[in-house]
Amino acid sequence: MEKTILLEEIDPIDIYGINNRLFDLLTAHYPKVKAIARGAEIYLMGPQSELDDFEEKVGQLRQRRMTKSVLTEYDVEALFEGSGRSAVEGPVQTGPGAESIILYSNEGRPIKARTPNQKRMVAEAERNDLVFAIGPAGSGKTYTAIALAVRALKNREVRRIILTRPAVEAGERLGFLPGDLKEKLDPYLQPLYDALGDMIPAKRLQSFMEEGIIQIAPLAYMRGRTLDRAFVILDEAQNTSLGQLKMFLTRMGCDAKFIVTGDATQIDLPNKSDSGLMRGVQLVRDIKGISVVEFGKEDIVRHPLVTKIVDAFERI
Repeated sequence: MEKTILLEEIDPIDIYGINNRLFDLLTAHYPKVKAIARGAEIYLMGPQSELDDFEEKVGQLRQRRMTKSVLTEYDVEALFEGSGRSAVEGPVQTGPGAESIILYSNEGRPIKARTPNQKRMVAEAERNDLVFAIGPAGSGKTYTAIALAVRALKNREVRRIILTRPAVEAGERLGFLPGDLKEKLDPYLQPLYDALGDMIPAKRLQSFMEEGIIQIAPLAYMRGRTLDRAFVILDEAQNTSLGQLKMFLTRMGCDAKFIVTGDATQIDLPNKSDSGLMRGVQLVRDIKGISVVEFGKEDIVRHPLVTKIVDAFERI
């Protein structure tokens, strides 16, 4: 069967989203429907019941747009909550580089695996429940991990995201920082807040954190917990002892995904030999279900000077 939906009295981009990200996410829920968006018209081919349901969802998106300044991918997902439908992992994309896109930022920018090792990290995270991502600053380890976690939450593969890192001073002393314990610790966790802020609208992120759907905490707060149906990321793992790393890894519960990121060249512990990251990796890397992805200077995606800085310090 065929059907044409005409978007009257509304800018089509309000429904399609930037780079068609909302339209692609919507069509991902209808694998039996071929949908083509051309200007203000949407051409559909497929089973009649699917076409009718698709048209109904487009109408609901139009109604949502009348009460909001801009629609997001969460508005699309909200249409299907409780319907039993599940979208494919991430928005369906077409064209060059589509397979590398993990999700879209709040501004509609595609967040994608940009280097071979970032792509390998994405693939290994899909196949394994525990992934170690080891490499230099700026290689995208943490950002890619958080993007994978947000995608998993959006696709309802997990119930919550937990981000943690050891509160180890890089030259500063916690006791001399102003404020209560949370205010003292927040500077260590700020990179995690920044990454989440790129991918989840501020109000929704605040709601998630208030409800405990997204939790950001120092590593010490993980002791004694069992983390079921969670996507858990340990960042800056080079600043953990072997005992701390074991404590963290044994928190893994049913249907959980763990990613551990670290840079063995940036250990902030008073005694660098106390770092347990690389020793821990060697102990577990041959266990089925665990993968180790080693990043290099070629994966650095920050300012071009960062690669040269890393080179210079490696020559010391």
